[in-house]
Amino acid sequence: MASTALEKLHLPFPRQDVLTLPPIIAELRERAPIVPVVTPTGDPAWFVIAFDEAKTAFSDSRFGYYTHEDPKNASRMSEAALHSHPMGNIDFEDMMARMRKLLAPGFTPRRLIQLQGWVQDLVDSCFDAMQEDHDRNPGKPVNFHAHVGFRLPVLVIAALLGFPIEDAGEVIALSNRMGSTVDGADAMAAAGELQEYMRVLVERKRGNLGQDVISDFIRAQDEDPDFFSVRSLESFAAGLVFPGHETTVVRMDFGVLYLLNDLSLRDWLMADPEGRIDQVVDEVLRMTSAHNFGLMRYANEDIEIGGVNIRKGDLVIISDAAANRDPKVFDRPEAFDPTREATRHLSFGHGPHKCLGMTLALIEMKSVILSLFRRFPDVRLAIDPRELAIDNARLGGGVEDVPLIW
Repeated sequence: MASTALEKLHLPFPRQDVLTLPPIIAELRERAPIVPVVTPTGDPAWFVIAFDEAKTAFSDSRFGYYTHEDPKNASRMSEAALHSHPMGNIDFEDMMARMRKLLAPGFTPRRLIQLQGWVQDLVDSCFDAMQEDHDRNPGKPVNFHAHVGFRLPVLVIAALLGFPIEDAGEVIALSNRMGSTVDGADAMAAAGELQEYMRVLVERKRGNLGQDVISDFIRAQDEDPDFFSVRSLESFAAGLVFPGHETTVVRMDFGVLYLLNDLSLRDWLMADPEGRIDQVVDEVLRMTSAHNFGLMRYANEDIEIGGVNIRKGDLVIISDAAANRDPKVFDRPEAFDPTREATRHLSFGHGPHKCLGMTLALIEMKSVILSLFRRFPDVRLAIDPRELAIDNARLGGGVEDVPLIW
């Protein structure tokens, strides 16, 4: 078919700056919606870069969610210990369905909206720390990423999962090591360490259960000893840290970069903050491309999609970032334009595995963006965003510094 005639390309594709996609994406999309690539581990994969095909791959049950009939011999996306290889065989799919059912009551919009005041208090404390840093070092840039973009999701995920906030530094450090795309040995070692931490925490919590995810896991296991027969409780708990933290971090950082890269956009938002914040966050989500990989699926059978014959067992990497800038769906797709109508972006996925934490991420992002500009109305970037670089050594990508001055 069309894309099979293309020479295979190696991920990750280079990009010119952090706010734009690799230029090759647009060129490839004109030729085919799905292209063959080679992952950093040297394995073959299909890279989905068009919106319609990405949406289909997300929702089609023939694509397994991190499941493969022969996990040990499946293609890998990177050396990372999570979200880069199968988490189990086909039976794991049923386990994930049960897990979503267990988690869903804690992530309903109605329940999460009740947390808005709590989230705002955490946001205020993060900005207090940022102000203190500014006052200690007048005239020097303050790193938004360190004080807010990184710290806030740590506080939130600690409370939701149920591990002590004083352990957050250790837990997130292990999660970050697990996400290394280049050092597989250390990533796996970190995975073992985080699972051991969770095992000890679970034993400590058994006699004092709370209203948190790990306590819910323990209750489920008590009611059904076979609930975690496919994968251990501590393994599932460890695996929730990364998506619950990293994805929100990068979206906050990029939201600030986009809005301060063109101060007229900040001013447009603050002319009617409550009326326009939803549009701004929606556009931040569509535009944010903090990594050069994507979300994985494995074909459970032979599938034809987008004119491409995908064989059973093939790795499919869905680039939500590329799909969100498909010109067939979005007018002026490369422009950050919060005035556009609400979009159908795929930043939270689509279909049965759409992100459960979507509402919480929206609450955090709205609170952070509005609080930043209300508290620091003259804030601006200390550098040109083009001086920043995506960290391809981490699965979540992102940047390490968002330097602000005011």
